[in-house]
This record gives sequence, structure tokens and C-alpha cells, in this order.
Amino acid sequence: METVIGLEVHVELTTETKLFCGCSTAFGAEPNTHVCPVCLGLPGVLPVANGVAIERSVLTALALGCRIAPWFKFDRKHYYYPDLPKNFQISQYDTPLSSDGKVDLSNGRTIRIKRLHLEEDAGKLVHEGAGDRIGGGTAALCDYNRAGIPLMEVVSEPDLKDPSEAVEYLKRIQSLVRYLGVSDANMEEGRLRCDANISVRPVGTTELGAKIEIKNMNSFRGVEKALTHEAERQRTALAAGEKLRQETRLWDEDAGTTRAMRGKEGAQDYRYFPEPDLLPFTFNEARIAAIRARLPELPAARRARYVSGFGLPDYDADVLTADRETADYYESTLSALFLGKTAEPMEPTATSDSEPAFTLQPGGQSLPSGMTSAYIPISLPKMTSNWISTELLGALNKAGKSIANSPVKADSLARLIELIEDSTISGKIAKTVFAEMFASGRGPDEIVKEKGLVQITDEGAIRKAVAGVLAANAKSVADFKAGKQAAMGFLVGQVMKATGGKANPKLANQLLKEELSK
Repeated sequence: METVIGLEVHVELTTETKLFCGCSTAFGAEPNTHVCPVCLGLPGVLPVANGVAIERSVLTALALGCRIAPWFKFDRKHYYYPDLPKNFQISQYDTPLSSDGKVDLSNGRTIRIKRLHLEEDAGKLVHEGAGDRIGGGTAALCDYNRAGIPLMEVVSEPDLKDPSEAVEYLKRIQSLVRYLGVSDANMEEGRLRCDANISVRPVGTTELGAKIEIKNMNSFRGVEKALTHEAERQRTALAAGEKLRQETRLWDEDAGTTRAMRGKEGAQDYRYFPEPDLLPFTFNEARIAAIRARLPELPAARRARYVSGFGLPDYDADVLTADRETADYYESTLSALFLGKTAEPMEPTATSDSEPAFTLQPGGQSLPSGMTSAYIPISLPKMTSNWISTELLGALNKAGKSIANSPVKADSLARLIELIEDSTISGKIAKTVFAEMFASGRGPDEIVKEKGLVQITDEGAIRKAVAGVLAANAKSVADFKAGKQAAMGFLVGQVMKATGGKANPKLANQLLKEELSK
């Protein structure tokens, strides 16, 4: 049996006001303080469409390669639920804003997007009792602050083959809307949510099985666990001869299972009809072109540039371009690294240490005055990637901070890397310096000077330390000469210990080999 998955991703747009009224969209306000007669659906009110929300939806659709409809309208989608104050939702049905887009995955597969449309969000139910969950709760309270917030829905075709693909697809949507600046897409605040439609079928068949919708997944981990569990549940049920029916199920994070919620509705159950209080909208080619011109360099293009232009592995490129702030920080660090290295672009020749060189042209970043490109060692982009991906992002994650609020600025990290490159400090010492930079926000030069961490590069001083280590470790010397290569690592460690970790490791290795060969 094979798994078939389609996702309905809901993205709350970061507009200042709601989709059809002037109420604030700010998160975290006291319940029912950002409401008015329009979003509460009181008699006699008329909606007015938010033009910013429409344009941001078009911008996202263009970034996904969608076709923008020259003519579209809003519809009323009828259903009753306590968090829906009007008893209908203004959405889009048969004439969505856009259709026919795609998202490319890292495994080379393309996931088709059926449609991207715009609708208003519902309110929020707050359940009292039983751990504030709907099951076993004693009361449900309605907060309508979220009712009417612009909600962009991206609906995929059933092209996803397994839960890991679904998570990657969802992450790529999140990354894209953040690049575009149309949403912060924080799952913990409910600004990025998804419903999944999943079924299983015999391998080689084309007919879809009974479609099961899963709701209440509020994290990437939750999405993967819920889909994994549900696929296995369906396989087990079919193997036992059970007939599956179309339904909606809830994911229970604590129990690690899905449970039945209700029978799955069809389009006819919603009794769609055109919203009578809103005229249809039209988009001509000139207006679409004007919005398209606002597109930044998108994550996929940036990833490709990092691989082909900077020589980074695919993994590094994925990490650095996962969000726009990290990618901008990376390029700012690179710009600072070659700032002052040359006043004019150099010819592509081998660098002093015989490493290959390449042209650096960071997209969207300001290069040093008068420079359009610069030739720098190919090791620098990879070294910079390592420091950001491992040391910086690790420290930020542990501290609960974003890269936008990093105490280590891009130019300071660039200077730290320069100190390693010119052998002022070793890579090991650099980690100590970085920890102090992150804790204090100070620059590396100040810390290195204050703590006396300058690397020893004097050959005479290191040779003296080597001689002392060899004299004190006759057994390790004998082991090395007997062919035990591990002894060399021990001896290098002893030299570093004897010099307080300040000896240049490369020079220490070289001098040790010279002495041992005598």
C-alpha cells in the first residue's frame, strides 16, 4: 500500500487590520477587544475588502508560480460552529484568486498547488477544564479577536507520498511567506496551520482511497507524527477487512493517535453562493506585473546560488536559506570578510595558500564601495557557513533568540573568522572567544587581547615545547615509530596542553613529524 497526502495550508497575513473591517489584527489582546459589528456579523453591516491582503495573496501566488485569475469573487461558505459569529465564512469557491502553482522538494519531486485563495479566519474556542482541551471540557468560551483576520489558504494536489515530504513542503511554504514578508507564519501563535487529507491505496493504482482529514496539528513534529500514525491505522484497518469512510479526525498529541470527530463534509454541505455585498475583483496584466516586480530573490533561487556560486553543499544551503534573516546575515558576514581585502576586483588567480578562488556577488547585499565583485578563497564561504550553522544558530536556539537579535553581529563574526585565517588564534581558541562574544556582545579583538589568547606561531617556542613533550613521553614516541598513528594525536594534544592551547596546530604537527623522523 502507498500513502497519498494533500495539504491545506492556512497562513494568517500580517496586515494591520482584518480582511473586511478596520479591527486590529494584533496578537495577544484581551479576548473580544478587537471586534466590531462587521466581524461579529451584526445585522445591517457591510464588508469592505482589505486591498493589502489581496495584493499580498497575489504576491505569494506569483512566488509559487500560480496563474492569477483575471476575474475572481468572494463566496459565502455556510456552516455552524460557535467560533463563526456570522454562521458563514467569506471565502472563495469556484473562482479562486489563483491556481496551478508548484513547490519543488529537495528529492527532486514537484508538488502541484491546486489553488491559493483568500478568506476570513474564524474565532478561537477556549476550553475550560480537562487540561483546557475539548475532550472532557466543562465549558467552551469564544474569543472573536481572530474572526475576520485575512487567511490565505494554499491547497496542494494529492502529490505527497509520505509524512517527511509533507513536513518539507510545509516548511518551504513557511520559508517562502517569511521571505515575502506577508506573514511571520509562527505555528505557536496559530499563524501557520494545516489540515491534511490522507488515504492509502494499492501500489500502482490511480484511484484514491477514502479521504480522511486530520485537524489539530500545531507543529511540524505533530504533522509528521499524525500522518505516520494515520497511514498505519488505515493500512491496519484495510488489512482486517474494515471499510474506511470519509471523515474528519483530530490528532491527539498526548495519546499519539487520531480520533473520529465528524463525517467529512462535501462542497454541497456548505451551500456556497456569491457574497452579495462584495463586487467581483479584476486584475489586468499591468497590475500583476507591478506586484511581480516586488518579488525578492526567493529561497529556491538563493539555495541554487549558494551551491553554484559559493560552492556550498546542499545541506548548508538549505540551513542558511531556511529564513531570510539567516541568509542576509550570512551574506553580510561574507561582505565584511572581503571588505578591505582589495579596493578593486582582482583577476581570478590562485590565492596565496593555493586555494581556488571565485567571484562573490551576494544578491541584495551592499558590496564595499566601488566593488561589484571580489575574488576570495573558496574556503571562506564554507567556514562562514559552519560558524553560523553550528555555533551561532546553536547558541541562539539555546538562548531562545532569533538571529535578528543576535548579540554577535555579522561584522564581528567576520572579524573572528579573519583572526583564524591569519593564524592569530586557533579554531579551538576561537570557540572560547565566540562564547564570550555571545555572552557580552563584545568584539573578538578586545577579548583576544584581554585574555591573552593570541596563537603562538613562533617556530622556536613551539619546537621547544615539542622537545619537552617527546622527552616526557618516550612510550608514545616508540608507539608512533612502531606504526601506531594514534600516538601522533596524543603527542599533538600534549604540545597544545604545554602551550596552553595556543600553539598553531598545523605548525605543531609539522615540527612533531620533523623531530620524530630524526
